[in-house]
Amino acid sequence: MTKLTLSAVLLLSLTLIGCGSDAEDSNPAQNAQFSGWGGGGFGGDRVTSVETEPVTRQSISEQVKSFGTIKAQDVVAINPQVSNRIVKLYADLGDTVRQGQILAKIYDPTFKDQLQQAKAQLEQSKVAIERDSTQFARQQRLLESNAISQAEFDNAFATYRNSVSQYQSAVASVTQAQENFNNTEVRSPVHGVVISRTGAEGDIASAGQTLFEVANLVGYETRIYLPVQDWKAVKIGQEVNLRVSNEKESSAKGVVSRKSPQLDATTGLGEVVITLTEIGPNIYPGVLTENVISIVTKDRAIVIPRSAMVEKVETIVEPESNTIQLQRTYSVFVSQGDSVAQLRTLELGIEQGDRIEILSGLNPRDNIIVTGQQSLQDRGSIRVASGSDFQSPQQQRVAGDNQAGNGQNRQARQGGGRPGQGGNPFQNMSDEDQAKMRQRLQNMSQEDRRAYMDSLRTANASGN
Repeated sequence: MTKLTLSAVLLLSLTLIGCGSDAEDSNPAQNAQFSGWGGGGFGGDRVTSVETEPVTRQSISEQVKSFGTIKAQDVVAINPQVSNRIVKLYADLGDTVRQGQILAKIYDPTFKDQLQQAKAQLEQSKVAIERDSTQFARQQRLLESNAISQAEFDNAFATYRNSVSQYQSAVASVTQAQENFNNTEVRSPVHGVVISRTGAEGDIASAGQTLFEVANLVGYETRIYLPVQDWKAVKIGQEVNLRVSNEKESSAKGVVSRKSPQLDATTGLGEVVITLTEIGPNIYPGVLTENVISIVTKDRAIVIPRSAMVEKVETIVEPESNTIQLQRTYSVFVSQGDSVAQLRTLELGIEQGDRIEILSGLNPRDNIIVTGQQSLQDRGSIRVASGSDFQSPQQQRVAGDNQAGNGQNRQARQGGGRPGQGGNPFQNMSDEDQAKMRQRLQNMSQEDRRAYMDSLRTANASGN
């Protein structure tokens, strides 16, 4: 009786295993859905679905990026040379002015009176010098005839020299008075655009206080400040692409025109001046731009996306210094025959955005794994899939619902697998129930999984 019972149990187990194999073979899509739970259909090596892309040669540049503000190359500060009340303004913010154009008028009667007084003193000096020069000539003739003493002649000569000095002083006074009077008209020294005005009619204009700022219309530039490593790498003549913050493409182009020979003692930054050579429609004085300086460009470099790399960080303890250091290595998985993932250690070159140059470790036309590589191991089994296999569970569920009716009709016409099979036993479960079921299956042996799956399919078919 015991032998008969054991034989019956053994026969039942072999039947369940066989049925489980038939069910899995008849529905490979379903097996792929649950391959993540046990790996490879509840047994054997784990097969990971991945995406690949070929390695190509591309152009890549090492770049230095920094932000700066666009401004005119030359901004002229116009300060009144005399102090008094402003009686008239002839230019305002944004006006284009010519060289020599009057921008403001300062109250001038006082300066006009000073000019007239200086001119009157000049006339008096002319009369005095004519009188004293005549007297000096007369005394010189009398001295030659011994009619006067040397002392009398010296007095005449001193008087004449004093008259000459007073005349020269009067000439200088007239020049200064004329200059002050002319400066009551504030004029632009350059052709440009008024970008600032600080005074108004009725205000007191003070000498040395800026009244206008005029941007000279000769071009634009921007100044950036770089840390020492980037500052050392930048050279005069290198090309620069400028991008306004709200634009995707470059808004202007320029070149490095000047570079400070020293670092700022306070900030430790080096100044670099960029002169714009091509200006887009959105470039104005005061606009903040990102400046991208191309340091080195390689035209045919092996380039991969940074996201495809696998980074390994090792902690190294230095016993002598009792310090901890982090050692980083980078690698990538290469697909071999679309079935095996091979790990390659990489030597990295220059970086540009999310792209990075590979100096060694890859060859052109290698197929690198770009999705699904984080869970791989060297020589692991893979299945190259398309992008649709990496949809989120919600996207897959919507796609499955749209195709459910057609799939059931097609299964009815074709026989739908072995008799009594209920399709996907988890299709009516919630996400929480599926998670619990997934945990339960992971703790089962291979035989128990197959038996349990068959029982669920049978129950599902009976319920339908």
